[in-house]
Amino acid sequence: MSEPTPGSEPHAQGDPDLSDDAHPAEPASGEEPLRRRADRHKDRKHPWLRRGGIALAAGLAVILVLSVAAYVKLTGNIERLDLGDALGIRPSPQATTDKNTKLTPLNILVMGSDTRSRVVGDTNTSDARSDTNLVVHLSADRKSAVVVSIPRDSMVKAPNCKDKNSTVETGTIRQWNANFTEGGPACTIRALEGNTGLFIDHAVVIDFRGFQQMVDALGGVTVCTPEPINDEKSHLVLPAGKTKVNGKQALGYVRVRYTVGDGSDLGRINRQQAFMSSIVQEATKSSLLLRPDRLFRFLDAATNSMSVDEGLDPGRMKDIAESIRRIGMDQIRFVTVPTRPYSGDPNRVEWTESADLIWEALREDKPLPGQKPPPGTKPTPTPSPTTSQPLTVSPGVIQVRVTNDSGVPGLARQAASALEVQGFRIQGYANGEGNPTKGVVIRYGRGMAEAARTVAAAFPKSQLREDTRLGSTIEVSLGMGAANVVEVPNRLGTTPLPKPSITATPAPTPSESITARAANQDICS
Repeated sequence: MSEPTPGSEPHAQGDPDLSDDAHPAEPASGEEPLRRRADRHKDRKHPWLRRGGIALAAGLAVILVLSVAAYVKLTGNIERLDLGDALGIRPSPQATTDKNTKLTPLNILVMGSDTRSRVVGDTNTSDARSDTNLVVHLSADRKSAVVVSIPRDSMVKAPNCKDKNSTVETGTIRQWNANFTEGGPACTIRALEGNTGLFIDHAVVIDFRGFQQMVDALGGVTVCTPEPINDEKSHLVLPAGKTKVNGKQALGYVRVRYTVGDGSDLGRINRQQAFMSSIVQEATKSSLLLRPDRLFRFLDAATNSMSVDEGLDPGRMKDIAESIRRIGMDQIRFVTVPTRPYSGDPNRVEWTESADLIWEALREDKPLPGQKPPPGTKPTPTPSPTTSQPLTVSPGVIQVRVTNDSGVPGLARQAASALEVQGFRIQGYANGEGNPTKGVVIRYGRGMAEAARTVAAAFPKSQLREDTRLGSTIEVSLGMGAANVVEVPNRLGTTPLPKPSITATPAPTPSESITARAANQDICS
């Protein structure tokens, strides 16, 4: 057996071989192994990496805590409108889901109130007034938005606010803002849906007194007036031309009426639309989304003055906000319901026939007449909800009652005959007792939606409305301009439809274009 090499130790029997790392060789004089230098360099870096990692984690934790705190704070600001079952008979949405976004159009009714407290869904115990009503329509492709202003002095048909089963047909004519005063948000929604056939997805009530904090959070908003304003009632004094106003001045500006222009509500609406355009421009110009502090102040002020329906929870708000962030300012348009002097009172107005063009465009999610669709949009016809899917209920099992609400004698009998030939079971027809209506409205009870679709297929451009008071019989109301009956795809028999000899008096042909204001338009124009 040989002797061990000097400076080395023999391995114990059964011990594994020891690596060089365990027993490193001594370096030559003035030299250091590369591995040891690297290890020393690594040792010098580790404390900073650890500290940096701790700082990053702490920063993220702070951001998370602040985000949660902000979310809780903003959520707690919002009051809820308990609409419950106070909305009564409602129209059915007509537009379909967009193929790309997988979203449907949204219609949001925004009501400006002079108070926030004690305003609930179906009552108004505080005698709060709502002189500003806006219908915000977001297209299904989320490429455009339309904001429709409803004049407060409009005289329109309205339901009995105290009876949820009352409709505009069985109600009375009253000034638009009286709906909110008498029945709160619910009655206002019922009046809007009943007169337009537009389904309202969400409702928002904004207290104008909280509005000024929103403007202040933006750092002020620029307005433009062609003449000086000196209004004692609102304590508003502004020179002619452009002026950057604070929240208090802005509140006076959007509410001033009698001392500016012709003193009309329509003139005030024009100023409000220009002001909303200015807000959009200011929020974009000031990069609000890039300033968390200003954004929080703005959202805090907004939510503090806001009451919304139960379905518009913070998660829903976030989804809507994310879906519309790419809408260009040129595709946000403001429009006012066309009106003319009301025959019963020259100080009031009534909607013209051209108003139907706006409501039809919103119902079918199409551009306003005279307005071009957003760039890159491929215009596709919006299928009717009655024919976009195969009909599933045969006419032979559907009971129908027809009412003539057009004022044209014989129309209900003629329609009933054309339906009966196709296999529908006619339960009767009669003349309506109220004022003439427009178009065709088909009402159905619970569980009868598919049967109603079959009936609606016989009446082009008809409106479907669920009425929980009805049983198994489908109610058809024929108004002015009602289309004659056509064949349904699943009709029974082959007997030709009787040739119509009566035509409902068509509604006056409205103008084919609607004047709209784009959000990026010069506020002085």
